[in-house]
Amino acid sequence: MALNHTYDVRLLQQETTVGAGVQVLLLALLGTAIGMGPAGWLTGLAFALATWAFLTRAVLRSRLRSFGPANRVTLGRAILVGGVTALVADSFESSPPVTVFVGLTAVALILDGVDGKVARRTGTSTALGARFDMEVDAFLILVLSVYVAMALGPWVLLTGGMRYVFVAAARVWPWLNGELPPSMARKTVAAVQGIALLVAASGLLPYAATAGVVALALASLVWSFGRDVLWLWSARGGTAVAAAAAADSRREEFAERIPELVAAEH
Repeated sequence: MALNHTYDVRLLQQETTVGAGVQVLLLALLGTAIGMGPAGWLTGLAFALATWAFLTRAVLRSRLRSFGPANRVTLGRAILVGGVTALVADSFESSPPVTVFVGLTAVALILDGVDGKVARRTGTSTALGARFDMEVDAFLILVLSVYVAMALGPWVLLTGGMRYVFVAAARVWPWLNGELPPSMARKTVAAVQGIALLVAASGLLPYAATAGVVALALASLVWSFGRDVLWLWSARGGTAVAAAAAADSRREEFAERIPELVAAEH
């Protein structure tokens, strides 16, 4: 549905701007509480600016009439992820308090199960909301994998980087952009990654047990991605046919509009 009033555009921009402001407030609270250094501040502010810019552009391009309650929950989660990101950047200079780090991460992970329920109950599910939720999840896992990798080794980065490798590969092999069927196993595996990395970051378990937990989670992720890639490979013929049909449809629509465009010129 198109935006019919300038007021709607301003309201959407206000939502994302308030989110950026709350992000800066959280950084200020963290800075005051733990004495966060320049690396944490700069990374946190960069995250706030990037989130504001990309989200504002996406919201306006999607032509939403309102931001919606579910997106507000996801934005709140993104703000927490920004705080976690700042703490991870700061950890290269000094380790953050475990309670603060684990607390922010735990709340962000718990809220992951809230925004979807809010969207369904309020009838405000959108493609933008689903994409926003997915990107926040993926970035949190990436940040956590960087933090845990400092203790367990660079192999942990595979956990956070696998999704981004998949996205990059899809640019080379378009069949990877095909639509996957719903899967509870996929959702469970994704949730397990955050829990495993949070347990590892908490330092509650001995080194060997921590490495084992993260390795098992990574193995499940490799299995999940491998299964999806095989499914997309088997369905690639249908994806190509659908893409060709869509291209033909666009060409036919343009051909039908040529007389109208010519008449408009004269």
